[in-house]
Amino acid sequence: MSLFSNFIRTDRRCRNRFIINMVWKGFNGFRKFKKRQRRGELFPAFQFISVTNDCNLKCQGCWVSTNGSKESLDIEMIHSIIEESKKQGSYFFGILGGEPLIYKQLFEIFEKHPDCYFQLFSNGTLFTDSVASGLLKSANVTPMFSFEGDEQVADVRRGGHNIYRQTFEAINTSVRHKLITGVAISVCKSNIEMALSEEFVQMLHDSGVIYIWYYIYRPAGENPNYELCLDNEEILRLRNFLVEGRTKYPIVMIDSYWRADGEPFCPAAEGLSHHINASGNIEPCPVIQLARENISDGNLKQVYENSEFLKDFRNTILHKTKGCVLMEDPLWLKEFSEKHNALNTSNRPGMLPGFEIAPVVSSHGSCPYVPEKNRLYRIAKKTAFFGMGAYG
Repeated sequence: MSLFSNFIRTDRRCRNRFIINMVWKGFNGFRKFKKRQRRGELFPAFQFISVTNDCNLKCQGCWVSTNGSKESLDIEMIHSIIEESKKQGSYFFGILGGEPLIYKQLFEIFEKHPDCYFQLFSNGTLFTDSVASGLLKSANVTPMFSFEGDEQVADVRRGGHNIYRQTFEAINTSVRHKLITGVAISVCKSNIEMALSEEFVQMLHDSGVIYIWYYIYRPAGENPNYELCLDNEEILRLRNFLVEGRTKYPIVMIDSYWRADGEPFCPAAEGLSHHINASGNIEPCPVIQLARENISDGNLKQVYENSEFLKDFRNTILHKTKGCVLMEDPLWLKEFSEKHNALNTSNRPGMLPGFEIAPVVSSHGSCPYVPEKNRLYRIAKKTAFFGMGAYG
């Protein structure tokens, strides 16, 4: 069965906007980013925007905390981020939360920017026919649903009830409306057997899912649950599964950790992507909740250009690790924060002191080089930002 068999069954307008806004503009945007990088400029290839920190679930290892203060980005500020990004050739945005479907003006974002492409990260519990119809109308959004385990594991991982069933209902609703539908799974010890199984991949393909985005579990938030972290052997097992799976499964399998030759890397250290949280703070990535700048500080291009915090983060991490510093050296993050007098943007007063006692765990940086075997994936990773900027 063809890799694109489910893709050709999607709505024609959705396919067209994906090809133009995501693929073609993404390719050109990545080229412009590389040129900026050679000139020493800092504006990222694309950005992840948390429109709200409000959520209806409480997941293990989630970095988002309200601490009693629910925050949302002003819609005009979101439009400003997007407009400034377009001037730099960046047309792709990840829309995060919390749960972004709680954000009341969400569809205004998609409708006002038909020349852009958006990836909507959702837990699926609020995804209805009405939501799917709205996304079909704008045709420039791919919903990606978090799928964290089977009936038993999903409820524990997501802190809710009947989450597995609700996620599947969301997937079916999205596919029924002919949207370009994806699934994300944060691979950890409690779901690795399911995640790395042919049955799981085939089940999602048979449901109409077009792509699976594999993440490695990051211990963050109020309850980081370090016991769920993968060890070196399990991370290598994940890498091998992806490389082999890309040669045989009729579904797109994406990661955000390894280059075409198998070299691990950090998207934030490369400057490929950064995260803007629900208060407008500009963070290296969603799980590293430290910031010196806010989008309200002025012109976004100038804010990025003048950020000594982000510049130093990139330069230092590139020489420190090719993996995830949050996992490999949390104490360094505390020291780096103090060096730059950075703001703790987590809504958790104990985050920085917690780095002093946090255990060191394995990240993708410990994985031996396993080159891609599939020619299409090798080309995609070398010429575009395919799988290179996800929040991880």
